[in-house]
Amino acid sequence: MSGLSPVETPSQARPTLVCLSHLRWGFVYQRPQHVMSRLAKDYDVIFFEEPVVGGGEPSWLETSSPSAGIQVVVPHLPEGLSEQAMIEAQRRLLDERLAEVLQGDLLLWYFTPMSLTFTDHLQARVTVFDCMDELSAFKGAPARLVDMERLLMDKADVVFTGGFSLWEVKQHQHGNAHPVPSSVDIGHFAQARNALADPADQAPIARPRLGFFGVIDERFDIELVDRVAAQRPDWQIVLVGPVVKIDPQTLPRRPNIHYLGGRQYAELPAYLSGWDVALMPFALNESTRFISPTKTPEYLAGGCPVVSTPIRDVVNGYGQSGAVFIADTADAFVSAIEGALRLKGTPDFLKRADAALEGMSWDNTCRFMKEQIECLR
Repeated sequence: MSGLSPVETPSQARPTLVCLSHLRWGFVYQRPQHVMSRLAKDYDVIFFEEPVVGGGEPSWLETSSPSAGIQVVVPHLPEGLSEQAMIEAQRRLLDERLAEVLQGDLLLWYFTPMSLTFTDHLQARVTVFDCMDELSAFKGAPARLVDMERLLMDKADVVFTGGFSLWEVKQHQHGNAHPVPSSVDIGHFAQARNALADPADQAPIARPRLGFFGVIDERFDIELVDRVAAQRPDWQIVLVGPVVKIDPQTLPRRPNIHYLGGRQYAELPAYLSGWDVALMPFALNESTRFISPTKTPEYLAGGCPVVSTPIRDVVNGYGQSGAVFIADTADAFVSAIEGALRLKGTPDFLKRADAALEGMSWDNTCRFMKEQIECLR
């Protein structure tokens, strides 16, 4: 589409940033939402989600605006389309939307390489690959993902990675790769340091409470959680988040394990405020090899000691902080939780937590990302 060429657009107009995401805006509020909501101050953001397939109607776009400067766009495709027909339908829908709104430079921001199938014809001023996870290691990853990532690496002008361990790999695949670990909105989670009203579903649960919020999937060590709950039936384990990609029937069921389901981002500080220790019971497998959990700084900002399995980016980033305990077995996890319980609320712990968070903010992270884009425009 020559009409979308950056050389034919007025540079003084606000750029349009098309974000291609495998995560839905209304799912767990995490890196994509934090980054895009901040970039929307300077760019018109089109957050293009994966398609919804169903019904016999012609292809169409569902559009919403969850915050200023952001359009969330969801393609709806009829059932029965071939893979190629789905690609062509998404390309047409996106092209039509861009023809309506594009005035300034076009910027492309990929969270998933799979979106390259229907966007490889677009001529962008800057193309970003935000490699927040090693998606090829996740359960249900498309077989073509590795090949598509290789193509995206060739196309991208700049690559960001979700952590340092992932950057150590990707830096050899792209000459302009930067480690950009997920950050934290300290003000939001620091509310939990005050005695917030307990949410209705958490209030009846006894203390001490060991909490987790986030997605419960193949990265979650359900056996570890079960063994900790069995060893200490007096401890209450509170799990806040959706269960995806695993059979809920495989989850451990004990009187002291409480599944509260997914909650909105705005609600998380109230849950965190009622916890004594925060948990990161990640399994050690291929899907967690390169993760850099956003939960670590969020828990610390909320004033909660953290106990984690030895995820590499957690060990390297927080292992010496004195605010995050690392444990690799159920027995060690129990011992670490006992130590964390003694720290909760002490001035010494809060000082350590604040030191670990020094200089961290999503505003700073997004400022760095925007600088990389602007120096390429």
